[in-house]
Amino acid sequence: MTEYWFNINTHEVEEDRLSDWSQLIGPYKTREEAEHAIEKVRARNEAWEKGDDD
Repeated sequence: MTEYWFNINTHEVEEDRLSDWSQLIGPYKTREEAEHAIEKVRARNEAWEKGDDD
């Protein structure tokens, strides 16, 4: 089964992990999920930061 990864340096989706682990977010089941990985990370970071203010 193919896995998809988001490369945080190139901002591109990789099929079947081509880069070093330290550069990747994933794995994801679909290319579309991987394409939106950075958006999820940003949303979670914002939510976490807001939680620190409470």
